[in-house]
Amino acid sequence: MDQIANPAPGFQRNPDKVITIEPFAGTVIVRAGDVVIASTAKAKVLAEAPYPAAFYIPFADIDFGKLSSTEHSTHCPYKGDASYWSVLPAGETGQNAMWAYERPFDEMTEIRNHGAFYASKVTIEATPD
Repeated sequence: MDQIANPAPGFQRNPDKVITIEPFAGTVIVRAGDVVIASTAKAKVLAEAPYPAAFYIPFADIDFGKLSSTEHSTHCPYKGDASYWSVLPAGETGQNAMWAYERPFDEMTEIRNHGAFYASKVTIEATPD
């Protein structure tokens, strides 16, 4: 077996944990009011019980001009350390509305250079093909 350089401690402690990442066959658009923050046909769906599935959108399809990085961060023993951005057009509601694992653990490299948004803070429209 290949040696993992940056293994997730969560999977080491709980090898039966299942997190799936699948391509989404369709288009995902993220809006704050009428302002489009992201639009892509290359989203990935990350499913991890007991949490709701999350769309991870490539950085290239996110308008970072409408975001502001924050000091907020969280740690997941399966994915790594998450950085956060506020969605400026959403005002107070948009604080820390997007997160990304910029240097995820090896098991989660598929979400590197992708961001996800809280559905409670922005509008996420997913239209299947």
